[in-house]
Amino acid sequence: RGEILELKNTINTMVDQLSAFADEVTRVAREVGTAGNLGGQARVRGVSGTWKDLTDNVNVMASNLTGQVRSIAQVATAVARGDLSQRITVDAEGEVAALADVINTMVDTLSAFADEVTRVAREVGTDGRLGGQANVPNVAGTWKDLTDNVNSMANNLTNQVRNIALVTTAVARGDLSKKIDVDARGEILELKTTINTMVDQLSAFA
Repeated sequence: RGEILELKNTINTMVDQLSAFADEVTRVAREVGTAGNLGGQARVRGVSGTWKDLTDNVNVMASNLTGQVRSIAQVATAVARGDLSQRITVDAEGEVAALADVINTMVDTLSAFADEVTRVAREVGTDGRLGGQANVPNVAGTWKDLTDNVNSMANNLTNQVRNIALVTTAVARGDLSKKIDVDARGEILELKTTINTMVDQLSAFA
């Protein structure tokens, strides 16, 4: 009774609040940190002071992590679907900020690569403007290999077409002294052989 009863009630209330606080923090930590279920928030009724501050800090941490992971996932999903227009813009620090920077740099590189390959393909394949080369700065590994392969293809095609054009133009002007000597394979090789045979026959006829 009396003050002892008050002390008993106070201690029991404190134990209840600490138990509720521990349960909620554990639940949120398990949901977000272990199960990967984002968006969880701790709800502890009747707390104030340090306990409210701790609850708020746990919720801010969970909310920040949720926002950061979802933003990263959104951009990664967009890239997987071929959309290179999105970037990670969520506020972050430390390792999460470093991860966001790496992913944004990756998207920038992919975007530059796609733009350059598209430009060269359009110039050479559609517009017939030869000599174009893809220029993608700071690429390495597979992206550099792909860029080099595109440039090699464009360069080979340029040399082949220009050499064929040089010989056929000479023939049209009555000059039968030139032959196609550029390296070629497949259908381009067949065309080269056909034109060179034609030049030989015209030469013999002349």
